[in-house]
Amino acid sequence: MIFAMSNDSTKLQSQTLKSFKSSGKEYGYFALPELANLTGSNISKLPISIRIVLESVLRNAIGSNGITDKHITDLANWNAAKPAADEIPFTVSRIVLQDFTGVPLLVDLAAMRDAVARLGKDPKSIEPLVPVDLVVDHSVQVDFAGSEEAFQKNMAREFERNKERYEFLKWGQDAFDTFKVVPPGIGIVHQVNLEYLAKGVLSKKQDGKEIVYPDTLVGTDSHTTMINGLGVVGWGVGGIEAEAGMLGQPIYFLTPEVIGVHLTGELGDGVTATDMTLKLVEMLREAKVVGKFVEYFGPGATALSLADRATVANMAPEYGATMGFFGIDDETLNYLKGTGREAAQVELVGDYYKAQGLFGIPQNKGDVEYTKVLELDLASVVPGVAGPKRPQDHINLPELKDKFNSLISVPKNDGGFGLNESALNAEFEVEGADRKLKQGSVLIAAITSCTNTSNPSVMIAAGLVAKKAVEKGLTISNTVKTSLAPGSRVVTSYLEAAGLQDSLDTLGFNLVGYGCTTCIGNSGRLTDPLEDALVQHDWIGASVLSGNRNFEARVHPNIKSSFLMSPPLVVAYALAGNVRKNITTEPLAKDKDGNDVFLKDLWPSTQEIKDVLQKALKPEMFQKLYSDFTKQNPAWNDIPCSAGETYKWNDDSTYIQEPPFFDGVTEEVGTIQGISGARTLLLLGDSVTTDHISPAGSFRKDTPAGQYLDERGVAVRDFNSFGSRRGNDRIMTRGTFANVRVKNLMLDDVEGGYTLNLLSGSKDPVSVFDAADAYKKANVPLVVIAGKEYGTGSSRDWAAKGTALLGVKAVICESFERIHRSNLVGMGVLPCCFEEGTSAKSLGLDGSETFTLHGLDDNIKPMAKLDLEITKTDGSSQKVPVIARMDTPVEVEYYRHGGILTYVLRQIAAKV
Repeated sequence: MIFAMSNDSTKLQSQTLKSFKSSGKEYGYFALPELANLTGSNISKLPISIRIVLESVLRNAIGSNGITDKHITDLANWNAAKPAADEIPFTVSRIVLQDFTGVPLLVDLAAMRDAVARLGKDPKSIEPLVPVDLVVDHSVQVDFAGSEEAFQKNMAREFERNKERYEFLKWGQDAFDTFKVVPPGIGIVHQVNLEYLAKGVLSKKQDGKEIVYPDTLVGTDSHTTMINGLGVVGWGVGGIEAEAGMLGQPIYFLTPEVIGVHLTGELGDGVTATDMTLKLVEMLREAKVVGKFVEYFGPGATALSLADRATVANMAPEYGATMGFFGIDDETLNYLKGTGREAAQVELVGDYYKAQGLFGIPQNKGDVEYTKVLELDLASVVPGVAGPKRPQDHINLPELKDKFNSLISVPKNDGGFGLNESALNAEFEVEGADRKLKQGSVLIAAITSCTNTSNPSVMIAAGLVAKKAVEKGLTISNTVKTSLAPGSRVVTSYLEAAGLQDSLDTLGFNLVGYGCTTCIGNSGRLTDPLEDALVQHDWIGASVLSGNRNFEARVHPNIKSSFLMSPPLVVAYALAGNVRKNITTEPLAKDKDGNDVFLKDLWPSTQEIKDVLQKALKPEMFQKLYSDFTKQNPAWNDIPCSAGETYKWNDDSTYIQEPPFFDGVTEEVGTIQGISGARTLLLLGDSVTTDHISPAGSFRKDTPAGQYLDERGVAVRDFNSFGSRRGNDRIMTRGTFANVRVKNLMLDDVEGGYTLNLLSGSKDPVSVFDAADAYKKANVPLVVIAGKEYGTGSSRDWAAKGTALLGVKAVICESFERIHRSNLVGMGVLPCCFEEGTSAKSLGLDGSETFTLHGLDDNIKPMAKLDLEITKTDGSSQKVPVIARMDTPVEVEYYRHGGILTYVLRQIAAKV
């Protein structure tokens, strides 16, 4: 049956609306098989992820939003070998936010309402047009650990620190109809998304019919990709793009290549999903999948549990892919049932995907056409870790000791620690410590949420290792800060049901909170003597964690080596006490009788884990814990809530301030202006991450951000973190490029957020903020010069917002990470790339030059070639070509408007 369509639908859309039945009810859907008949396209050979995006383009092709039949046919004829360099307008079904990125997004929406009101329009016209869920999960810090009271104390401290932010979020939930908040203490956004928010398919009324369509999304965390394990197309974007999506704008991206990964075999006994994932990160990084879709298929993919798939999908940002996708099959439906979804909803998911010809994971090479196919036999995977500074630096477990030792004398720029070989044998006496500390001593051991705590098998394995260790009388040194931060409360339920939480508690892995903790730098302080010793000595302390990010200084500013590993290995290394112990051959410790205890004595078998899991994990746990958040969180209920369509800004707030993005905005569009006489704010090398750029973690009193708070009477203990203060642009701008590991090549032997004020003539380093402020007062534009892979890391919107507010007009580098490049355009900052073979080094740049970009005007086209004129201090000059990385026509429009936010604001104001 074909339903009638409204007049604004495109021809292909109106001809493809058909019906199917589920649970005795008739539904409408936009049929891809019918589209194939109409266009003659071989759609059944397209990767499943491409077909789901195609459905969105087809369903949302209503002419008035700019999506046409040509967009549909172009994507239906996707060329695997060489995808066309066309933009895809992808309209998502919903959006998820975490609070660090979600709060500034809500701040922007509140500011947009004020701006619309100043234009004489209805502020309610600013309203999310798709469902938006914000999960408060990034605010908890591990101030307290290793005790039964840790969770309650950390939660109390969290509410104390974040009262203003939570009041603001409650205002947002009340002011916007489609904006919902999952309160603190429930879980991390990715696992809540996986276990609760994701529906598999959604539906809405259209022309009197119930239309079913795939659950698709973008999220303001790069690890939104965890949901790809559930067959949901989605990935991380900056808050800037997410905001535009909330307000009805399609997410534009270039037609991707799709890399198929053919998985065969099965993991061996004792090999975890984490081991598999870290191996894939290494393999896919080497294959250069940055910016591409990755789709897993084959019998090995089908045999993986949903939790294992989610673990692999979560780390797509670490291997550089836009997504790490698994199709929907019986395992997906079983997971939906097992996590307490309603039976009719689960049946609807299966019936819809079968009607679309999308059900099941392809098994053989050739079933689907991919740009390229890679192979991995899962039986070849062995236990491993990644580190000490990057997640793609995979190390087989037996080799970790030798690898660490060899890195001691390797220069820092080459990934080492830059010490003399003699430093390897140094020992450190620390007050209160029950042992002498050495290079590689484990100081933080964190079973932290995100990659692994979605996976019951590795969490049960960690509990079993702890149980056997306790039975043998093993203990962990008091110099190791141990913590357990599960991704959801369900983890606690099944660990308790299995009788394993008590053993974890005995070793010090007490519950510290439900949220993103150690992996984002919310690890909290160590003891004062340990902190002092790390600062005073050339001491390479180690952290071991079950997270997904280990960039230098991310976990803890004074710990220089961090290793990613499975939760049971975190427990094992906490017991061993040092990463320079080969735990595959050397004893971890001695038992209560003085006998050596080896890893094999504690490690559970795969069958042992399955047996415990089958008894402990029940669907009722999910149904109970995701039933009514307000009743389960009295502290959240006690937060006061203000009412009103617009927010009542408090000038004295140090958390929430109205940002300057819409100051002086009119309904008229400006023109693209050239950049002339720009000076260098920073000259940077390769692999500068958004962790280097964007303010994150804690900050000191002597920093510009600390001075700002000190001047306003805020005590140091109440500084909180940059992440929690993302709603205050005054603080965030002062923290941009202030990471302690930023290496500005304009300065010799100086690390941190420092640069030169070239206007002063002084060679003394000044803070990046102070220099930028001086340039701004002198009306001098700024550029940032960098090397390869600029902006890798989390999709932090403040990496772009802070750059713009510092007065940077262009970032010129060798290559970009895709999200940060897009976010720069979204904030009105021009991203440019040198041509292949040209770099700051080859040009002999030292940061003292001035720069002018020729060809930057209103007629500029996507990927236009510009002339960069470089003038040196001696007056000599040269011109080199650079590519303006506005990749699509819509990005040119965003830039013309001064950014995506003002673009959307003008679009909405014109309709009101």
